[in-house]
Amino acid sequence: MNKSLYLTVVIILSLCLYGCMGSNYGYTGELSRGTKGKSAGTTEIPPSGMIYIPSGHVVIGNNDQDILWAMNAVPRTITINAFWMDQTEITNYEYRQFANYVRDSIIRALLGTADDNFFLPEDEDFDYTDDEKRPLNWRARINRKDEAHRSLLREMNYSGDEAISRREEIDVRKLIYEYSWIDYQQAAHARYDAEQKKYTGFIINAQGEREEIRDRSSFIMKESVYVYPDTLCWIRDFAFSYNEPFVTSYFSHVSYNDYPVVGISWKQATAFCWWRTDMIYSSLSRDYPNPYRLPNEAEWEYAARGGLESELYPWGGPYATNKEGCYLANFKPQRGKYELDGGVYTMPVGSYEPNDYGLYDMAGNVSEWTSNTFDENAYSQYHDLEPNFTTNSKSSDPSVFKRKVVRGGSWKDISYFLQCGTRMYEYQDSTKSYIGFRCVRSYMGTR
Repeated sequence: MNKSLYLTVVIILSLCLYGCMGSNYGYTGELSRGTKGKSAGTTEIPPSGMIYIPSGHVVIGNNDQDILWAMNAVPRTITINAFWMDQTEITNYEYRQFANYVRDSIIRALLGTADDNFFLPEDEDFDYTDDEKRPLNWRARINRKDEAHRSLLREMNYSGDEAISRREEIDVRKLIYEYSWIDYQQAAHARYDAEQKKYTGFIINAQGEREEIRDRSSFIMKESVYVYPDTLCWIRDFAFSYNEPFVTSYFSHVSYNDYPVVGISWKQATAFCWWRTDMIYSSLSRDYPNPYRLPNEAEWEYAARGGLESELYPWGGPYATNKEGCYLANFKPQRGKYELDGGVYTMPVGSYEPNDYGLYDMAGNVSEWTSNTFDENAYSQYHDLEPNFTTNSKSSDPSVFKRKVVRGGSWKDISYFLQCGTRMYEYQDSTKSYIGFRCVRSYMGTR
């Protein structure tokens, strides 16, 4: 081929290729328009067991009754963006998955001190400081006939005077879940000095101490939480009442698999949300959804109302019974006739009809933790768009700062506490036999 002709062909091909690349990848100076128009619906996979709650506005607060004369829920119009919400309260079976994961991960890390097969091979590009940061090998099999394995496994059990009849029982005090999260509230108030290339200002760390901001790590908070439910709450909550069978069986026995988990503190419920987030993130390589979390009280009330305006209960109407006189939730009917609604204590989730959003037990069965810190005047200070008031209270803080909003009423409450607008609170480190929780996840988009 003629040399000049060859060069001409090469130049033409190059121009064609450049033109193709420019039109497809924005090399012409124009921005790529992304995926607009390619997807008519949501771009995220609907979470398992969750219901889509559409965005909208609602009047939150007491609609008619305030028998305690609390005056802490003055009616207020607010707007909420779309989110996903668990269709039912978290059950014993679901929470046991969390507790078992923590147990198994601690056991494997312990076995890894004697057998390196319980860790995945080290990544040369990652700087390991200790074995605990190495990823666990979940495929490595535990050999209970191996004396070295058995000796290490016994370290997880009660021993000495705490053991009963030489039974091998896991010491639940050792089931501690450690996780990290970013304090965006404090990070939002930090300032970055571009000239000095560093942050300026101070931050309150996870221990409640004031320290100077170093870098991004200053906003990363580390938490360690005991995960096993407080089963003794069944006795502690009720004086002169025989509830001992629930201490030993309610959380662990398969008969209660579909019952709502109780004896969970606010901190434990929050830790569960982070664990659930880690589980889904570990299964994805990109396009992470929003994290799971506890609902704030505005989201909870908005979802509980199910699109019904100015109604007392999630099912609408002013009564806790239907036309046939059947009770519509699990609570304390007629000031003490617990069995009239179908159950003396808690009942399996979804035992009653859902509200118009398809959510079960938004009234009764167990009360539910929300993410909000309780304040009597919160409604007068809330923004009308996505209202939220949350504090990261430390153990050393005064008790008034550790009050968290509880919603929905429970199996031991009279019908007033089942109303959508009723606000109550418990302390974040307290555990009760009548408080559980459910998770939400913010929708990826605005509609």
